[in-house]
Amino acid sequence: MSTILVTGGTGTLGRLVTERLRERGHEVRVLSRRAQPYAVDLREGGTALDTALEGVDTVVHCASSPRGGDEQAAANLIAAARRAGTRHLVYISIVGVDRVPMGYYGAKLAVERLVEESGLGWTVLRATQFHELVTEVLRMLSKPPVMPLPAGVSDQPVEVAEVADRLAELAGGEPAGRVPDLGGPEVRTLESLARAYLAATGRRRVLVRVPLAGKAYRGFRTGGHLAPERAVGKRTFEEYLAGRFGDRGGRA
Repeated sequence: MSTILVTGGTGTLGRLVTERLRERGHEVRVLSRRAQPYAVDLREGGTALDTALEGVDTVVHCASSPRGGDEQAAANLIAAARRAGTRHLVYISIVGVDRVPMGYYGAKLAVERLVEESGLGWTVLRATQFHELVTEVLRMLSKPPVMPLPAGVSDQPVEVAEVADRLAELAGGEPAGRVPDLGGPEVRTLESLARAYLAATGRRRVLVRVPLAGKAYRGFRTGGHLAPERAVGKRTFEEYLAGRFGDRGGRA
């Protein structure tokens, strides 16, 4: 089996990718800013990154931050991978990065282009939003008694473990270029997702649909971040909520 480096290997997705790869018999190195022995800030690169990539056949690039720096991190990673003779770079991106004009999405699209032009064998998988992210957004919106929801927006949350399974499969194979998107099993209105979240957490809120302005909102409202033709995920949002919150809603 090959030696595989997982960037962001202590994060929500990277941790699961690491587990899946080890279950498949691969030697896996976990790279993050604090995890020894491969503690590296990709935005800075340096000799520690070269050391982490020595003898690595495949890189699964899960590290990402909405606070910025993804393009520099990817450029440093690609340069080090080329020096190390790495054969395959697998990158996880987001459905809609080319259709929703938002800063973080633009950075993800720019990284996709860096990967494609890297000179390495490459694979890019785009996924819809994880259940965890949708839940966190709803948690923040539900803090006041009145819960505002962007009017006319839907989402297609996907189980992070299913994305990890797919990434591990891709990392064990040959470079495949841009592969089909991975979307959650259902396209749901934000209102229906909010009601499911409130029921699961035992909260009561007044839901208010709020029209917003701007190109990013228009992109979400028109479904640029959705992949209804790739609704291949299995675990629904309600199943995720039941696993996370148990019967908390039933006790309220």
